[in-house]
Amino acid sequence: MNSQLKRILKYGLIGFWRNGWISIAAIFTMVLALFVIGSLIFSSALFNSTLERIKNKVDISVYFKDATEEKDIIAVKEILSSLPQVKEADYVSRQRALDEFREKHKNNALIIQSLDELGSNPFKANINIKAKDPAYYEAISKFLNEGEFSGAIEKINYYQNKAVIERLSEILDVSQRTGFIAGLILAFIAVSVTFNTIRLAIYNSREEIKVMRLVGASNNFVRGPFLFEGALYGLISGFIALIIFLPLTYWLGPKTLAFFGGPNIYDYYLANFLRFFLILVIGGAFLGVISSLIATFRYLKD
Repeated sequence: MNSQLKRILKYGLIGFWRNGWISIAAIFTMVLALFVIGSLIFSSALFNSTLERIKNKVDISVYFKDATEEKDIIAVKEILSSLPQVKEADYVSRQRALDEFREKHKNNALIIQSLDELGSNPFKANINIKAKDPAYYEAISKFLNEGEFSGAIEKINYYQNKAVIERLSEILDVSQRTGFIAGLILAFIAVSVTFNTIRLAIYNSREEIKVMRLVGASNNFVRGPFLFEGALYGLISGFIALIIFLPLTYWLGPKTLAFFGGPNIYDYYLANFLRFFLILVIGGAFLGVISSLIATFRYLKD
């Protein structure tokens, strides 16, 4: 480590300690900002997990006319399975539909009796379709309606479920945009806090800076301690936020698992610890350096 770097680190630490309560206030504010950013990551994981379960329950079914031969329905299923938008296509024969209905309502004597009185199978063969994304259902329905096999189709229940599917797609889109915007706002807050703290530190050290510039110190040498000080704010804030999440997620983990059905946020935290470290600690230090760079650039420019 050369002497110039040692001096930069030394003056950075001196400035950090000299600012006292200002440093503590800056760290406290950055901890809050980074904590909320981390909380957004957990919220996103829980929200996405919940939406994923809802997505798995959303599907459409295409019902075929009674005269349609089974081999033709299976051919349609194979075509659907080959589409990139389709996650799964499940063929349900008339007999299977009847058997599943009987099993589902086996404890309801009235329904079973009514079914027996019909004397025939009222169910139609169908293909149950799960898309990779709810937004694909409209295109799949259009493909079925306009395909060469459209004449064999009795109905597609997409249009009954259209409102639910579209609403789910909107929620997914809005949640992603909201999380991104909230993260940007919090990052801006963290930068602003450090920026103002460094500006105050520069003001407090203005006489020393004048002396350094008079004796020929370069801008990089003058700027260095403040960049290190900004990085220090971010590093300390990030580590504090990282430590806070450990007992907090351990306590909340079983509760979120019971309420949301998964994931356990403590297990999620441990599994993604490196990601949280990079975002909170390294990201915090980066924000601190950027804000210090802006503050010192403006000062040295003047």
